[in-house]
Amino acid sequence: MAEPLAPAAPAPPAAPPAAGPAGAAPFAASLADFAALARAALPPEVYDFVAGGSGAETALAANRAALDRVAVLPRMLRGIDRPRTDAPLLGRPQALPVAVAPMAYQRLVHPDGEPALAAAAGAAGVPYVASTLSSATVEQIAAAGGPVWFQLYWLRDRGMVRELVDRAQRAGCTALMLTVDVPILGPRLRDVRNGFALPPHVAAANLPGSRDDLAHAGTPGTSAVARHTSAAFASALTWSDVAWLRGRTDLPLVVKGVLDPRDAVLAADAGADAVVVSNHGGRQLDAAPAGLTMLPQVRTAVGDRCEVLVDGGISGGVDVLRALALGATGVLVGRPLLWALAVGGRAGADAAFALLAAELRDALTLAGCADPAEARDLRTITEG
Repeated sequence: MAEPLAPAAPAPPAAPPAAGPAGAAPFAASLADFAALARAALPPEVYDFVAGGSGAETALAANRAALDRVAVLPRMLRGIDRPRTDAPLLGRPQALPVAVAPMAYQRLVHPDGEPALAAAAGAAGVPYVASTLSSATVEQIAAAGGPVWFQLYWLRDRGMVRELVDRAQRAGCTALMLTVDVPILGPRLRDVRNGFALPPHVAAANLPGSRDDLAHAGTPGTSAVARHTSAAFASALTWSDVAWLRGRTDLPLVVKGVLDPRDAVLAADAGADAVVVSNHGGRQLDAAPAGLTMLPQVRTAVGDRCEVLVDGGISGGVDVLRALALGATGVLVGRPLLWALAVGGRAGADAAFALLAAELRDALTLAGCADPAEARDLRTITEG
């Protein structure tokens, strides 16, 4: 039987990276600019932990390359002055067709961590997806304000899975997102070369005490985070487990990490309300294609049975437009928002969301679209 899960105590403070005057947002001309700012501010091993992919990082590079290959045919003389950017996700109106991707251990990059990014997302009218491996509890994140979805990793102890789902519901989360592409952690060679381990002030706050001791035990030539994941995660998840989860909650269910259209159909068969077409940011199977590459096929396979989101390399409003034009309901944005948090805390995150909204509005205007729904009628050309 699983031991009861209790909310962990807040992590002790750590020194934030330098980012100018206290409370000031770092200057960035585009959302993509935050990556270089974060690289200059963060310890190299922490930057590598966030930025890196698996293996030779072929899948990581494929994400950006796939986006750059998509050309969108703009429409002319459409009478568009100031387009709307709002769009529904999982049946609820959002200010942008965007959710914050689940990302672990955000106190690695800034002491305010997940609650600060969640608060910024809420202020921007965007859902925040809280990771099972957050460095703040789901209760702390949900209290920050704004819609929160809970991302679930399937743990070896099903009792712990049940308790995490129940905690997410009690905390007021409005959706569950089950990640299905991590039976084991992909070989993150940057972390292996760095002998990466979590510092003492960063922990998996949603797990009971001492459950992530392995993640703090650094050994040269190994990744402590990979050791912890191997010990904690169940590697033999099946579609019957997804159906079990569907039967346990009335919350909208999102299945994240599908690439083969056949799996997207199985997710819909199991009761998923949405799928996320994703190669996990290039951090799992290094031979996997970019999510954007498979997006049109997945959309065709599931039709209107469920929503289809996509992630991987999205770093600005034009990328959101590309995804919409290829059939996405919306996108998940990850690293650029974490970089903004790293260099400016809440102020940096606020600046990033403002840039993303402005970039999407510009892209819609230039494409001749009054709103994100019209972007789905645009035609695309895949170049190269």
